[in-house]
Amino acid sequence: MGIERKPVAFGDLREWIAALKGAGELSEVNAEVDWNVELGTIMRLAQGAGDRPAILFNNIKDYNKPDSRSRRLFGLGLSSYRRVNMMLGLPLDTHPRELVRLGRTILEERLPPRIVETGPVKENILKGKDINLFDFPVPHWNRVDGGRYILTFAGCVTRDPATGVPNVGIYRGMVADATTIPMLMWRAQHIGVHASAWQQSGKKEMPIACVIGWEPSLGFCAGQPVPKGVSEYDVMGAIRGAPVDLVKCETVDIYVPATAEIVIEGMLSLDPADYVMEGPFAEFTGYVAGDKSPKPALRVTCITHRNNPIMRGTIEGSMPGSYSENAICSSIMRSATAWNVLDRAGVPGVTDVWCPPVQLGINVVVQMKQTYRNQAKQVANVLWGSSAGHVRYKHVTVVDDDIDIHDYAAVDWAIAHRVNAGEDDIIIMRSTFGMGLDPSTRRRDRNATLFGTGKWNRMLIDATINLDYDPDPDLGGARFPPTVWPSADDVAGADARWSELGLPPRKR
Repeated sequence: MGIERKPVAFGDLREWIAALKGAGELSEVNAEVDWNVELGTIMRLAQGAGDRPAILFNNIKDYNKPDSRSRRLFGLGLSSYRRVNMMLGLPLDTHPRELVRLGRTILEERLPPRIVETGPVKENILKGKDINLFDFPVPHWNRVDGGRYILTFAGCVTRDPATGVPNVGIYRGMVADATTIPMLMWRAQHIGVHASAWQQSGKKEMPIACVIGWEPSLGFCAGQPVPKGVSEYDVMGAIRGAPVDLVKCETVDIYVPATAEIVIEGMLSLDPADYVMEGPFAEFTGYVAGDKSPKPALRVTCITHRNNPIMRGTIEGSMPGSYSENAICSSIMRSATAWNVLDRAGVPGVTDVWCPPVQLGINVVVQMKQTYRNQAKQVANVLWGSSAGHVRYKHVTVVDDDIDIHDYAAVDWAIAHRVNAGEDDIIIMRSTFGMGLDPSTRRRDRNATLFGTGKWNRMLIDATINLDYDPDPDLGGARFPPTVWPSADDVAGADARWSELGLPPRKR
């Protein structure tokens, strides 16, 4: 039986912030903080390993005057499993293992949006000479960045020119000047598919709208692999248990949440002659990535925003002890997606899947109950041949069902004692498509403009008990010796006396 969910519609970013404050999940910074490097540094140090509060900056240098258009910035809203649980309407202590199981179906649920005439996002409408991206407290997040990045956790909305179905995705975007935002995108992403379709229809630009600041379901869905041809707005509605109220943009034929904080409308260049320099950026890998190069650029045609809008952004890049919002969400949904891919391909015996948050699904661990030999190789082939594997699942580790894949010590123990490289337990698949931001890939092979994607050499670590080994009559027909763990009866006997032994409580 699955966990019971009680969907919550927060209404907008402000109600989400209020809910976090009420739950003790928010830190407010009232001291003046410089948008130039200092804010990003503080946020990176504050995000922790999935165990620290969200953060609201109330006093940003150069944006704390009475006439400042925007004064505050919110981040780290989904950088903990507790807050993901809040968004999903689950008990706060729900284990990530249960979130992965829920994630297998959450992207399949649908509740279509509702079109409304207007909303708070239309309180201010800026066009022509009134457009100035520098009016908003956009951080220069990292000293190594090529500029100030306004798109870090925004929902970038495009639509298929043939079907009209929108896609909402998260892509990085840098402020080049007051009206221009060059963006990094890959042709294999949904935005890239849309761009190719618009280009093939003879257009040199594609309409786009970037939503900055709304309910948490927007960032959660926009950053996950919602199936092609499915509107993320439908999935957001199902997550929150209420339709998303959408209003039409002013200058492009795109719909956006009526209660969003800020919406940037415009046209995205598709002709390389119109590209604008972008990068580098401190990326999700935890390394500086995406070298400075010409990128498709958003030419801003309009900005709409609420009164006193709250800027929404996030510090990207995960490292040991510092997990980003992207890392926490991806650990759930990239695990769930991998499990679904395996299930649809008919791979039997999968009992759990996990992508630890520190690496956002570049590595995946699959737990399974083997029923035939070389089953682990089937797992790797299925994942590597799927569209979901385009920028994930570079290294696949498969273990038996007695290994807790949420315990790295258990996985490491399995690798140490069940892997024999000379028995084909290590398999390398060379020169496949892969992520263009991977610093372990040669620089030339990371050139998305030249190749459309990156290049990976992928690896399977088969840490399951090898069913090619002959059954050992001295081991009762088993292929592997028994572990040294006491029998269930011996454990129960010791536990019965534990309190009288004067020892600390035993971890179960």
